[in-house]
Amino acid sequence: MSEIITIKTVTEANEFLGVGKPKHPLVSVIYHDHENFRREYQKGRYALDLYQISLKDGISGSLGYGRNSYDFQEGSMILTAPGQVIIMTETVISQETGGWSLYFHPDLIRKSGLGRNIDTYNFFSYESNEALHLSEDEIKVLTDIIEKIEREISQNIDKHSQSLIISNIELLLNYCRRFYDRQFYTRSNMNKDIVTHFERLLVDYYASNLQQNQGVPTVKYCAEQLNHSPNYLSDLLKKETGRNAMDHIHFFVIEKAKTILLSTEETVSEIAYNLGFDYPQSFGKLFKNKTGMSPTKYRNLN
Repeated sequence: MSEIITIKTVTEANEFLGVGKPKHPLVSVIYHDHENFRREYQKGRYALDLYQISLKDGISGSLGYGRNSYDFQEGSMILTAPGQVIIMTETVISQETGGWSLYFHPDLIRKSGLGRNIDTYNFFSYESNEALHLSEDEIKVLTDIIEKIEREISQNIDKHSQSLIISNIELLLNYCRRFYDRQFYTRSNMNKDIVTHFERLLVDYYASNLQQNQGVPTVKYCAEQLNHSPNYLSDLLKKETGRNAMDHIHFFVIEKAKTILLSTEETVSEIAYNLGFDYPQSFGKLFKNKTGMSPTKYRNLN
């Protein structure tokens, strides 16, 4: 496996892409039609200590990210957080390359409200096969914001510059959140299939007694089986059903527990262990949290 090439600063990112020194040490906007923009990506593994938001327009190819390979086409947006590894496998760049990339260092936003809330933008941990696919109008909305950021970077820095740059990045991210929500809704039939597969996965998990060795199913396990990242799966389920992945797992386990409580004479501890809990107390706490009563009380009342 090839060595991971780490890009630690905005300056290093600009140098790697062949567009010269950045105008701001912590943030850079790069247009892919820049005359010196690197036309060939070397195959390899890259890790950025930066946030990256890239609109791929006129670039197609394949990259690996997490467990999957993703064929990216025009109008696709990929967002990554610091430390994530991207594997370039094959890239074809057309003569009329478009799109742009925004890179910013975590230090830019650390003291801001965006810095405190950046983890709420789950799409930074979506995998590349869960990229945001944009309409022409949506591309225009985001590109207008990018142009404002670029203008702010290009002019003389004053006491307002930092807050205006950060505000526009936050606006960009809020639009990305809106467009992801749109993507969830417009793929409703596909999403319903995933909900069905998710529910079947839980049934099969217990039918195969996997809980005996692996414990209560985790969101990470379910996401891996369905070829999604945990955050994407949770967000998709939330949009489709009103409950995230963990809520679904807990609901399934509690419903199964209720059936066992009322149809067998197993002790609460035996039920807890048989459901995959390491400790009966953990089962009892979850059961009470979801039903308002202890397992024993539920059994006695019914």
